[in-house]
Amino acid sequence: MSELKATVINAMKDAMRAQDKDRLGVIRMATAAIKQIEVDERIELDDARVLATLEKLIKSRRESAAAFELGGRPELAAKENAEILMLQVFLPEQLSESEIDSLISDAIASTGATTARDMGKVMNELRPKLAGRADTGAVSQKVKSRLV
Repeated sequence: MSELKATVINAMKDAMRAQDKDRLGVIRMATAAIKQIEVDERIELDDARVLATLEKLIKSRRESAAAFELGGRPELAAKENAEILMLQVFLPEQLSESEIDSLISDAIASTGATTARDMGKVMNELRPKLAGRADTGAVSQKVKSRLV
């Protein structure tokens, strides 16, 4: 069992003991998503795939929160944002803006990118370094602004 998956399962047990229904529900949803992939693909997920699954769950919560805000439902947006915070506990420490800028500069230099057409090369170089540590959408926008 991957270390990250074990951490999520232990957090679920802690939430059960503490009778924290909100946190327990979010963690159960995360473990269900992980288990679903394992059953569908008949594999045991490693840390990278568990991390990718958690990131996907966070991304969907962000999109839902934005939609609820636009729809005039701030209470539902607040619930989604609370779930995001509960899931972010399992992600590695986030990169600072200066660290992200440095990684972008290094990736642009190593790929020899000069125009927006080279953006895919730069993002392919960055993706493994950013996994769980930065929002790839925001980084993509930064790369695009540098390559124009």
